[in-house]
Amino acid sequence: MSVHGGQWNVVVIGGGHAGIEAAWAAAKFAPVALVVGNPATIGRMPCNPAVGGPGKSQLVAEVTALGGLMGRLADETAIHTRMLNLGKGPAVHSLRVQNERDGYAERAQEHVLGNPDITVIRAEAADLEADGEGWRVLTTDGRSFSARSVVVAAGTFLRAQTWYGRHTRPEGRQGEPPSRFLSDPFSRAGHVLKRYKTGTPPRVRADSVNFAAILELPADPQPRSFTGTPGPQATRSPTWQTHTTPQTHRLIHDNLHESPMYAGDIEGLGPRYCPSIEDKVVRFAHHDRHLLFVEPDGVQTSEVYLQGFSSSLPPHLQDLLVRTLPGFERAVIQRYAYAVEYDVIDSTELTLNLESRHLPGVFTAGQLNGTSGYEEAAAQGLVAGLAAARRGLGLEEAMISRETSYVGVMLDDLIFKGSDEPYRMMTSRVEHRLLLRQDNADLRLTAFGHDLGLVPEARVSEVEAKYARIEDARKTLAARRIEEKTGEEWLRRPEVSLTDLGAMGFSLPELSRDELESLNIAAKYGGYIARAQRQLASESRAQQTSLEQLDYSEVVSLSNEAREKLGRLRPQTLSQASRVPGVRHADISSLLIHLRHRQEPVNVSRET
Repeated sequence: MSVHGGQWNVVVIGGGHAGIEAAWAAAKFAPVALVVGNPATIGRMPCNPAVGGPGKSQLVAEVTALGGLMGRLADETAIHTRMLNLGKGPAVHSLRVQNERDGYAERAQEHVLGNPDITVIRAEAADLEADGEGWRVLTTDGRSFSARSVVVAAGTFLRAQTWYGRHTRPEGRQGEPPSRFLSDPFSRAGHVLKRYKTGTPPRVRADSVNFAAILELPADPQPRSFTGTPGPQATRSPTWQTHTTPQTHRLIHDNLHESPMYAGDIEGLGPRYCPSIEDKVVRFAHHDRHLLFVEPDGVQTSEVYLQGFSSSLPPHLQDLLVRTLPGFERAVIQRYAYAVEYDVIDSTELTLNLESRHLPGVFTAGQLNGTSGYEEAAAQGLVAGLAAARRGLGLEEAMISRETSYVGVMLDDLIFKGSDEPYRMMTSRVEHRLLLRQDNADLRLTAFGHDLGLVPEARVSEVEAKYARIEDARKTLAARRIEEKTGEEWLRRPEVSLTDLGAMGFSLPELSRDELESLNIAAKYGGYIARAQRQLASESRAQQTSLEQLDYSEVVSLSNEAREKLGRLRPQTLSQASRVPGVRHADISSLLIHLRHRQEPVNVSRET
């Protein structure tokens, strides 16, 4: 297809984790253009080179189940894997994968540049113009690219500034120019733009760290993965742990005037759950130390990353602060920490498919929507790319609901709750997390992804065969008794493992490690899972009453605030309406009474 002046189904702006997934998903339907300032930055990991963790690994597993790239890239470039929260229930078991930083970007570029249906265009997007049939993306060098739909995944680049102490310069991240003009079409259309802030820690020369003085954290000896196939170097590197000291805290308190955030230079709101080291010391003054994780940027890297030590203090203070940490007394910083401030749009002005309510056919994804984290960005990118591609081809809109996935929870939160700070996915946000586990993401979403055009039939068959083997194994254990108990009954006991069953004389099924884990969870938590399923079904019957086409001006006793917000956000179900800030229990009761008086049959939302 011709690039200059050509008609694309979708043009994606931005080559970060959201842009990659958007282009990858959309390209499964029709050719896509990916507009990036520098193709060499596609897939770059500017913060911690790691994927997963609590809440986030579930997102990655779901993106993988829906045919996305992030899980594959993480596994291919893994150098350290650990399954977190194994001492707790399976609802919060979370894989965290440390990656080869440069290798991750290289593999991302190989996938994207090697896809014949993705054309990468080097340019700075400057404006969006409706052209009657879709949109034109205008670039700063005078070119324009037409598309039926557009996905904007500009990350932290919109009118961005980096801060090193009280000094600032226009950058989207260290050494990269900002997106200077792309905020304007959103502002003109009526979007409310806010300023958010994020940051990154210093990178320290590995040969200047005394690793013998800090705690080593080895990788799991038997690595896990998102795709079922651990990478060849998944156990190659340890990580380490150090901590701040009273001297660290005194230096920060004595120099808060050097912080642009505390001096009032930065107006943007930072992430609550990933605060700067200055924030930690001030907000949690009762702690005399804060744990820090020392993580490699690669197997043979010259740098380590100080997770938990993001800062916007000036370089000369960073040198002093880092040397107060155990093991870092002679540390040499190779790249200094900085903060970045940037524009975001109000996510409540989007639909559940991340389409602008003011610019129909324009979708947004990632940190532009006020989220933080690679994983949140990737999940949004997949949703936006899928929705944009289907919209451009006139296909029926598809929804991912809160009840079926972490992705759906995030979308629902962003659209109906919004956020006054960078949004981070956590397991605590998910009401039905026992049902929405990392280990069963393929069972929940692979067939759905196939129905949407994202997943090939062969992959669906693989997943069906996997769970057929697990079910056959469960039946086998349920059919054999030893000491008046079936194998399944023995396995329900917390102290009994599958290995114990083998020692007792039960014939263990030939299953993969992941399949054995699923069998173990099904046996040990079967009663809890069944109860959670009943609760979900009960809530769904009560809460999925449709509100489509409802005229809120006709609802008696509805508060003015609820009438205004519901009319603007247009929730599709009573459940969604109940999560809109400012909508009270009395307002939900008024809606129910109004619906009963209309004497219309209860409709069920078509969310999946």
